[in-house]
Amino acid sequence: MTDTKTGDDKTLSVNPKKTLTLKRPEQGTVRQNFSHGRTKSVVVETKKRKFSKPEERAEPTPTQAPVQKEAPAKAPAPKAPAPERERPRQQQARSGVVLNELSAGEMEARRRALQDSKLRETEERKRAEEEAKRRAEEDERRQKEREESARRQAEEEERLKAEAEARQRAEEEARAREVVAKPAPEPEVEREDRGRGGAGGKRGAPQKAAEAPPRPSKPRGEDQRRRGKLTLNSALSGDETRGRSLSSMRRRQEKFKRAQNQEPREKISREVVVPETITIQELANRMSERAVDVVKYFMKQGQMMKPGDVIDADMAELVAVEFGHTVKRVAESDVEEGLFDIEDKPESLRPRPPVVTIMGHVDHGKTSLLDAIRKANVVSGEAGGITQHIGAYQVEQNGQTITFIDTPGHAAFTAMRARGAEATDIAILVVAADDSVMPQTIESINHAKAAGVPIIVAINKIDRPEADPQKVRTELLQHEVFVESMGGDVLDVEVSAIQQTNLDKLLEAIVLQSELLELKANPERTAEGVVIEAKLDRGRGSVATVLVQAGTLKPGDIIVAGNEWGRVRALINERSEQVQDAPPSTPVEVLGLQGTPQAGDRFAVVANEAQAREISEYRQRKARERAVARQAGQRGSLEQMMSQLQTSGLKEFPLIIKGDVQGSIEAITIALEKLGTEEVRARIVHSGAGAITESDISLAETSEAAIIGFNVRANKQARDAAEKSGVEIRYYNIIYDLVDDIKAAMSGLLSPERRETFTGYAEILEVFNITKVGRVAGCRVTEGKVERGAGVRLLRDNVVIHEGKLKTLKRFKDEVGEVPAGQECGMAFENYEDIRAGDVIEAFRVEHVTRTL
Repeated sequence: MTDTKTGDDKTLSVNPKKTLTLKRPEQGTVRQNFSHGRTKSVVVETKKRKFSKPEERAEPTPTQAPVQKEAPAKAPAPKAPAPERERPRQQQARSGVVLNELSAGEMEARRRALQDSKLRETEERKRAEEEAKRRAEEDERRQKEREESARRQAEEEERLKAEAEARQRAEEEARAREVVAKPAPEPEVEREDRGRGGAGGKRGAPQKAAEAPPRPSKPRGEDQRRRGKLTLNSALSGDETRGRSLSSMRRRQEKFKRAQNQEPREKISREVVVPETITIQELANRMSERAVDVVKYFMKQGQMMKPGDVIDADMAELVAVEFGHTVKRVAESDVEEGLFDIEDKPESLRPRPPVVTIMGHVDHGKTSLLDAIRKANVVSGEAGGITQHIGAYQVEQNGQTITFIDTPGHAAFTAMRARGAEATDIAILVVAADDSVMPQTIESINHAKAAGVPIIVAINKIDRPEADPQKVRTELLQHEVFVESMGGDVLDVEVSAIQQTNLDKLLEAIVLQSELLELKANPERTAEGVVIEAKLDRGRGSVATVLVQAGTLKPGDIIVAGNEWGRVRALINERSEQVQDAPPSTPVEVLGLQGTPQAGDRFAVVANEAQAREISEYRQRKARERAVARQAGQRGSLEQMMSQLQTSGLKEFPLIIKGDVQGSIEAITIALEKLGTEEVRARIVHSGAGAITESDISLAETSEAAIIGFNVRANKQARDAAEKSGVEIRYYNIIYDLVDDIKAAMSGLLSPERRETFTGYAEILEVFNITKVGRVAGCRVTEGKVERGAGVRLLRDNVVIHEGKLKTLKRFKDEVGEVPAGQECGMAFENYEDIRAGDVIEAFRVEHVTRTL
């Protein structure tokens, strides 16, 4: 058998013993002979042919269809292409299956399949060519449309340009006709008529020609029109001499037209707000100028500046004036403008309760008097029975509310008492009838007069046997306090706090005085007032006792108090009750401040948090600058410090003071400053309200300071840190003890006083030169005595020429301790030998005595 595909001769030999049947498949062995003598035995299985689907036929099967000697007459033509039909046969050939001879029907089917595939490939190729041709025609059509559009636009531009030129020529000819009042010659008319189209021209043709001349006859060539275009041929040919495109030329013409038609912008003069310092960029923004122009201006002046550089107000004003603007100078302090002292309209004012301050000497019964008025024991809460805080309370008398401010009477609280006088309307001067006018009573009078508030004299302790109210009135005359009983205008009331005598008369006098003052305030405006006291509460945070002087303070208001700000979380009155508003002349505790303000700071309500934060930051910055300036002034230069130490020997006692309230701290500070002398003084490293913390311990360790706790204690961590670092902490609750201890401690820093005591005189009779000893004076003690090791002065003609110490004191050959008057002795000086007969020696003894403040 010959293989039609490869042309190889193949012989099929069937084992005669194995017979083939059609009932069930049987297996047989067939030997296959190849060229070059190669043979191969294969196993052949005969079975009924099974027709399968194309996807199943694609998978090779281990079986083979039976060998057919003759194909059916009407075999269906295979639908699959030739390569797909060949693949199973090749797989069968590789697996060793003997291939049968192809029938004529299969060959014909294969031929038709090949022809069909060739036809399909031809049709697909033809369709692809038609599609490519169609796309090329579409691209060419679009390109022609674009070119036509560009050409029409160029022609339109040329036409507009020609019309403009014709219009200009017509205007020139019209002006020429006005000058030469005669018509144009006829040949020109005929020529223009012929140019218009022959003999059919009308008589008015020259005028129309002047109005609208013909378009230029020279058309634009295709090469000129497409000169700037980038086409596929020009790009592939490598032509790199590409010009500007039509779009670029059009944009250039439009830009030129805008530049021609643009008028110079009118300069706008602005009012530029210039602060104390401003950056160049911010100044340019406020002037609506470019920062580059401002920098160029500085470069012309010879200064190399950047937009971020900061300039002062004077330089900014020069720049703004140079650029044609006006300048409005402002300061940083303008952030506080309109915060306090807002004027109210008269029709908006309403009567308000009077604010009364109780002032006087210590232990004259101020708090007891207020206690009797309030019917509450205020004294029991004070250490040692002494008022050390400012308290504010309200009482009622016949429906009239009176606000009382109780100030301490001790001399250390002078500043607090002065601050209390400034915040009040009426001052009650409490004077004990048995003690009369005292130094702090005089201070209270001066504070009240300085504040311009009227005084009501309350003569207290009239129940005591030694009480003498008339003596009090007489002594008040020396300080220009004229009571009514002595012909003056100052009200005076004799009261007894313990017996509660004449308290009603005192309250009536207060009400009468307030009616004379006509106290009014506007309760509808934003609140402002003064901080009476401030402290740091562990559970509630910063708590400030404030007195509302104008407006109404409510929870939720944003207030600025000194260097601190915050939103009011709660208002608490003197009975520890929360209130929803605080009208004028009402003392309340305010919760919600970010920090603890200073006692005496003014507070005001602001519009929003941004304004409050801005004012607070400005005040804190100013406070830091003042502190730095004060330290710089105290510190001075290194030379000044050295000379000061050498000349004055100033010593400092560093202290850290922590107290429960700000007023106590201020009082302690003032008391310690009064202790200072030219040689020693207390230096307050840090002071603040609140408990003693670890940061205070570290600060004390760094500055080698002692810590004073007034009515406060240190927590466990602070105590451990103090014990570890060796920092001393002292606790006090009475200011007398604190001042006495600090005074004793500062006295130890005083240099002892050098006290000199004269002992005697001796006269030099003769001078001896002794080997290994030097010059020795033979003397006679003329007065007193001379002691060994005493200080001596050598007098020559009553002039001191040397001062030193004795080196030796001998009688005969023995060293002695002292030589009395009338006896002779030998003396030698330390490091001095210029002694002569007739000189006088003065002996003295130096003692160092401990000094105290």
